[in-house]
Amino acid sequence: MLIDTHVNIHGEAFEADLDEVLDRARQVGVSPMIAICSRISEFDAVRGIAEAHEDVFCTIGAHPHHAKDRPDITADELVAIAEHPKVVAIGETGLDFHYNHSPAEAQLPSLRAHIEAARQSGLPIILHCREADLQMADLLEEEMGKGEFTPLLHCYTGGAELARRAADLGAYFSASGIISFKKADEVRAVFEAVIPEDRIVIETDCPYLAPVPHRGRRNEPAYLPDVAAALAAVKGWSLEQTTVRTTDAARRLFNRLPG
Repeated sequence: MLIDTHVNIHGEAFEADLDEVLDRARQVGVSPMIAICSRISEFDAVRGIAEAHEDVFCTIGAHPHHAKDRPDITADELVAIAEHPKVVAIGETGLDFHYNHSPAEAQLPSLRAHIEAARQSGLPIILHCREADLQMADLLEEEMGKGEFTPLLHCYTGGAELARRAADLGAYFSASGIISFKKADEVRAVFEAVIPEDRIVIETDCPYLAPVPHRGRRNEPAYLPDVAAALAAVKGWSLEQTTVRTTDAARRLFNRLPG
């Protein structure tokens, strides 16, 4: 079985056919799936899906776009929510200096609160990083000096320097459909030569970023085998090796997953 470590399935994109979407995923060997919370206000919806499906788990966090919505979020609040048995990670959180939907003055303290929650709870932290490689690397090194936690740089499209510095801190990295895109040579090069082979997981990030050959369609967890195939081509692994390696890594990272 493949594990989809990042699905966004609580919104309008899957409102009409979520059960069918999840069934299609299971039919091609994708299970379990981790439903991502990117706004604190949406946690109830994300949790509800996880509670309704045995093989769906969830996270608690605020995407950097939405950091301004809850500037008062604390590690204690996140840790309390994360006690729910279906919660397997803190996040999605991080830094996004491309869109700047939230100012840096909101993103940075929010990220630090999430890191402290990951440190206290022992759960991994799912990180979004866009046009913030240096700031993310510096902050991770600073925060790791305060106490250990386990980062996952999801949908990794960063450069080699961030990959090396994060890897030295024990970070994991997620390959998404982007690894199959024609113009993603730099992403493929980092996965090929920099990222530790035992710390790669895979995701769809659905409904976004559908992999080849599904470009232009709504992405869904059933397309995860195409992400695995693209990663296999980059690494020179067989599909069986890719399944074993990424599944083992996901289970080490998300240690609350059953099995």
